[in-house]
Amino acid sequence: MIASSPSDALTTAPAAFKPSTLFLSSTFNRLQPSPETVVLLLALVIGCGTGCAVVLFHYLIQQIQSLMLEDVMGVIAPLGFWTLACIPVLGGFMVGIMRWFLKDFGPSLSALIAAAQGLGNVSPLRASAKAVAASVSLGTGASLGPEGPSVEIGANIGVLIGQTLQMSKERQRLLLGAGAAAGLAAGFNAPIAGVFFALEVVLGTTFATSAVSVVLLSAVVAALIAQIGLGGQPPFMLPSYEVRSPLELPLYLGLGLFASLVSIAYTQSIQIAQRFFEGQVSGLHWMSRLPSVFRPVVGGLCVGIVALQFPQILGIGYETIEAMLRDAHFSLLLLLSLLIAKLVMTAVSLGSGLVGGLFAPAMFLGASLGAAYGKAMAIVLPISPGDIAAPPAYAMVGMAAVLAASARAPLTAILLLFELTRDYRIILPLMAAVSLSVWLADRLSPIAHNTTAVQSTGLTLQPDQDSEMLHVLPVLQAMHQDFLALPGAWSVLQAGLAMTQHQSRSALVVNDAQQLIGIVTLQDIHRFISRWEYSHTHGSIDGLSFSPSSQTLSAICTTDLLYAYDDEPLDDALMRMSARGLRQLPVVDRNDHRRIVGILEREKITLACSLSLMQQSLQPYVEVAAEASTLIAKPIMPEAPLADSMLTDSVNSKPVNAPPSQAPV
Repeated sequence: MIASSPSDALTTAPAAFKPSTLFLSSTFNRLQPSPETVVLLLALVIGCGTGCAVVLFHYLIQQIQSLMLEDVMGVIAPLGFWTLACIPVLGGFMVGIMRWFLKDFGPSLSALIAAAQGLGNVSPLRASAKAVAASVSLGTGASLGPEGPSVEIGANIGVLIGQTLQMSKERQRLLLGAGAAAGLAAGFNAPIAGVFFALEVVLGTTFATSAVSVVLLSAVVAALIAQIGLGGQPPFMLPSYEVRSPLELPLYLGLGLFASLVSIAYTQSIQIAQRFFEGQVSGLHWMSRLPSVFRPVVGGLCVGIVALQFPQILGIGYETIEAMLRDAHFSLLLLLSLLIAKLVMTAVSLGSGLVGGLFAPAMFLGASLGAAYGKAMAIVLPISPGDIAAPPAYAMVGMAAVLAASARAPLTAILLLFELTRDYRIILPLMAAVSLSVWLADRLSPIAHNTTAVQSTGLTLQPDQDSEMLHVLPVLQAMHQDFLALPGAWSVLQAGLAMTQHQSRSALVVNDAQQLIGIVTLQDIHRFISRWEYSHTHGSIDGLSFSPSSQTLSAICTTDLLYAYDDEPLDDALMRMSARGLRQLPVVDRNDHRRIVGILEREKITLACSLSLMQQSLQPYVEVAAEASTLIAKPIMPEAPLADSMLTDSVNSKPVNAPPSQAPV
């Protein structure tokens, strides 16, 4: 992801860009900073900007909450207890008005991913409006959390900076991850969890080792600024954890089982609520005719009505979570009721169009489940209550288990709880419950390979298009037959000269029957020559008795080979190459591994994906041109044989999705 030269770090902006953008880009180009310096400086800027923005975001939530639940409620409360339901309705009405004026809120992470790939632009106005809408939603009691908007705030800043400086797609994706890490780190005061969230969820398999320092710097700076603006304390204080007995581990595994079921119900209810408010549920198509301005009002009304009975489900819910962790008096029935009410109202809030994140509700559900589970175990098990941990211990583990299974982000959940507790003793039961919860959730409700891990948590991401093409394209599309094959009887010297002449970094080694016996690289030849020279100068230490002019190539080549087949997906072959750090694989006949079909190189894989994406983009225009050509009568252009032949060639051209010929790609 780090450019190989300073000129690759920033490209000259086109003339259509604003003068300020041109000045900024030209200034960087004149300074000629190294690519690593540029990215680290930008990570610092993103961390500072995200930290300040998240502090402002939380300040808005507090001010709106104080205005609504204290000032407004102080005026209307004498009318009756039912007036509490008016606050979420009022918030839904304000969010609906904002949606009506803006038509489309700021970009989600899926849109930001597309923007980072050059498929769109980030609008600072819409992004700011979405943050304000989230503040209104959360401040008026929507059953959502602040983490999702915080992550999107940071991601918006990262992509906006990348687009302003006209950086490459890879750099913009990296800055997007840095912003997302900064957003989560600032929101939870947990920089390590923010880093792993970006690497595990946002960047996925696309990040390199060099990306860690960029994401880490951004997260640390954002968390530091958030500590200055919001205080150094975590969102809620957790009790000290105590391991009563190693025999408790099976109990935590049982908690992981229930957590997986809750997470599945959680994600499914969100999808059902979204389809409900979009009118996609059978028999409720009239909902699609409801103006979008009124859908948040309906959601706020539902939340308000339920809050009359269970006021704990209003808003973010950190106070209720902390009360559960402090072992406040919650009956088993109340905990189960809160679990169900919070699950349903979170789905209704998000589905109706209210704005917020789903990490805090997932932790609320986990805390409710864990506390109820701990109370139930103390009743059911034939042991004294002092022999097992108190319900708050199970509440802590339940928070991580439900969050991990919902987001399919186990490392993020484990590190988040570890940073909040700062107690190493919780790690063992935490890892046991989280691992089982994620494994069961993936088995019972698997996520397709083209669906991201956090789609269920409201942070919908779109996978990288090149990665998607790897699952579709066969090796045949990227392999080529223009490879160098050298006889195994040749000497090392002959092989080195041949590879130098052909400017090839590797060559296949064949026997007299042109069957594959191995592969040799420039490094193999250079290593042998260096060893022979050292042995010849200092004495035969390692037994090298043959010189480069007499040692046969078959003796030094690698015979333990990994293969690729022309009909398997490129993704499988690329994973095989990555396992050993290889740049190429021989493509052989599936029934005869000695018969060479071609060779597959990493560079050709990238080119094949790019060409396939371009073919898909051009396909509609080729079809339109073909349809238009059928409407042209031949007598209209009797004196234009060239144009007619070009049009005929376009119509009779090979389909875009057809497999290529045996010629190299």
